[in-house]
Amino acid sequence: MGPELKTAFDQQAFRQALGQFPTGVCVVTCTAEFERLGMTMSSFNCLSLDPPLILFSIDRKAASLSLWEKAEGYAVNVLAENQKEISNRFAKSLSNKWEGTRFAHGQFGAPLLPGVAAVFECIPWAKYDGGDHTLFIAEVKSFSSSVDRMPLVFSKGRYAALQSTEFVAPLWPLDIHY
Repeated sequence: MGPELKTAFDQQAFRQALGQFPTGVCVVTCTAEFERLGMTMSSFNCLSLDPPLILFSIDRKAASLSLWEKAEGYAVNVLAENQKEISNRFAKSLSNKWEGTRFAHGQFGAPLLPGVAAVFECIPWAKYDGGDHTLFIAEVKSFSSSVDRMPLVFSKGRYAALQSTEFVAPLWPLDIHY
């Protein structure tokens, strides 16, 4: 039997259903008005290959939202599976996330975290209303990837681990999507 369909909208059940979709974990960073910002998020994805655009979102209640909107560049630091502590640190609001944190300065002023699985350095492209979030679309100007590092994954309200399989996935997007 398939999943039970909900007729009345229940936000807690909705969050639980969304947890069925595993996501990677990123710390998106920027510098605005001489302040370093960083936020753990799983609301990151590729939007376009040509031009190379990515998307992330920030809750409208975030204390730092107005600074994020002024940033001239972002870095999406895709965390490696051994970086749970960094994820936890940057998930806390109104804390000194940067104390004791090593980083390099990216080409657009956004902090780059060491040891990540991948990093994307971006400039703002557009911002949109996304209900209780603001959607940030950014153009990727440079990136790097460490294929030997497994990404940190989040599912069902907790960190998860990926396991390699014997099957090789086809290259995305498949021709059937067009």
